Amino acid sequence: MTRLNGQRMDANVVVLGTDNVGKSALIVRFLTRRFIGEYGDIESLYAHNVVVDGREQTLNIWDAPHSQQDLSFESLMCEKRVQWADGFVLVYSICDRASFNAVSRLIQTIKTAKDFLGFEKIPIVIVGNKRDLHHRRTVLSEEGRLLALSADCQFYEVSAAENYHSVLMVFHGLVDRIRESRVSVKKLAGIKGIVKSMSAVFARRRTDSL
Repeated sequence: MTRLNGQRMDANVVVLGTDNVGKSALIVRFLTRRFIGEYGDIESLYAHNVVVDGREQTLNIWDAPHSQQDLSFESLMCEKRVQWADGFVLVYSICDRASFNAVSRLIQTIKTAKDFLGFEKIPIVIVGNKRDLHHRRTVLSEEGRLLALSADCQFYEVSAAENYHSVLMVFHGLVDRIRESRVSVKKLAGIKGIVKSMSAVFARRRTDSL
């Protein structure tokens, strides 16, 4: 249960990206502060309690293995993930341009799916991982920032291998965007409710005057 005005909020987060970009390493670094370099292509779901700005949060984090079907809105698994998620972490490697291009396509897939489901504000964080391998960089930081700006997303460039704090900021930043999204949805629902009530009042007045 979510309580926007209280201290607790639960949120579902999906972490997406192509193979070997460090999705699992990023998640495990966030959960345990430790870095583990080798992972199999295993789908995992974690529950983790954190405190952000004095509020306790429970994050349910879905570590989703990649397939080409993930990039298609018609994919049943893609639709399932989009419906389940309150927010998304999209990861690419700064050493792999194809993984960056895949993130760009994932953004469009998510936005298309969420628009279809009636969502307006979509919490998405783009993460350029493997900053420690800057000597092998093929994607500039500016390219990541421009993509995030054009898609109204947050952007972080991190090294899951070397820095826990920057990884922590990724998930805290996403929590902030999920909060903002829920507040805007609540306000929109309130406005729609007021408009509906006023319309009902005017409709009754017109009926009474006949």
